[in-house]
Amino acid sequence: MVVGKNGTNQQDESVYNLIPRTQYHAPKPPRYESRFKSTVRDSSKDRTYEHRTMGYAEEPLPDPQQFLKKKQGESRAAAAAVSIPKDTIKCKDCQPRKPPIPSIHDAPKMGVRTEKNFVQTNALDTVMTVPKKPQRNIVDARHGDKYPIDPSGLTPKYVFKKDFGEVPVYIKNRRNDMEKAKQEYQTYVSDYFRRGAMREMGDDERQTIIDGLKKQWEDVHHEYQTLSVIIDTIPKRQHKERLEYEMKMLEKDIDLLEKHQVIYIAD
Repeated sequence: MVVGKNGTNQQDESVYNLIPRTQYHAPKPPRYESRFKSTVRDSSKDRTYEHRTMGYAEEPLPDPQQFLKKKQGESRAAAAAVSIPKDTIKCKDCQPRKPPIPSIHDAPKMGVRTEKNFVQTNALDTVMTVPKKPQRNIVDARHGDKYPIDPSGLTPKYVFKKDFGEVPVYIKNRRNDMEKAKQEYQTYVSDYFRRGAMREMGDDERQTIIDGLKKQWEDVHHEYQTLSVIIDTIPKRQHKERLEYEMKMLEKDIDLLEKHQVIYIAD
């Protein structure tokens, strides 16, 4: 878009506008005319419309003797209401009322009477009726909006199950499979070591070795603590690294012996 000095858009200044173009004007559609135009015109000529716009030529004046008197309007309204049949009235308050309730002295139709004691029957029904269990609801708004609490998920309904607190069947099966696999592994290891002349380390021997490793670690740690604070020479640095490596290996061996309860030794 090109903007001129006065701020006007000079969209006509384009290379494509150099070639003159032929302007096409769409033909104007014909005006709509009703097909009943002639019929309406002929019917209007035949009729005469008196006082259509200007009213009567001479308006008759009211008689001064026929002025409105006191309560004359109410009598006219009452007369008009009486003239209107009641069947045409459709208002809600004006509908005919229902027939009255029969009184206690009215005889029943066809002489039918019942011997049922409704008071005694209602009393027995009330005594024998099982009281209805109140519904468990929860109110979560200040306006009193409530909903059932049982299907809401806020109460632990699973505690009422018959098998609550029992070990599931699949866990029992898994434990049995693990125990069976462990026994098979022990049998295989025993046969393998019996053929290879290997023996199992006892608990006392394993504990003795652990105590010895811990005593050795304490000695190395004591020597590590006596090192000088300033490590300014290569021999000092190498000695420190050697002590750190020994303590790390001793910690690894102690952890290995404490972690595994069964250890086999080849004689």
